[in-house]
Amino acid sequence: MSYCTLQSLLNRFGQLELVQLTNRDDPTATIINATVLNTAIAAAGARINRYITQYLPLTAVPEDFEQIACDITLYFLYHPLVPEHIQTVYDDAIKYLEKVASGKIPIAPDATGTVDEPADATVSFSSGPSAFSRNNY
Repeated sequence: MSYCTLQSLLNRFGQLELVQLTNRDDPTATIINATVLNTAIAAAGARINRYITQYLPLTAVPEDFEQIACDITLYFLYHPLVPEHIQTVYDDAIKYLEKVASGKIPIAPDATGTVDEPADATVSFSSGPSAFSRNNY
């Protein structure tokens, strides 16, 4: 499962940075190298899946996972020359995923398709006396 897209990466980091990072061997390039980018996106997805294995398959991608996937993708695009601020963002993303894996941060019910409900969950209805009737005048 892909947690981010080209568009989400463009929205966060811009065309110029993605062109430069996906074309390190060609500083004159003007388009994003799709092969390099897709490899980084796949690597980010695999890294995320390692942490959330017990929740797979997801029925929807939680919004925070998209941001995390973008940050991890950027880390992989910079690798092995990762600037300190990118390393910090990556480390924060991994810490977040560790909390998800340990259950400290839950995955939203709409993402897993399940909702934990108590076994004795029931619905009951009751009503009081009618406020309107033919006899109330």
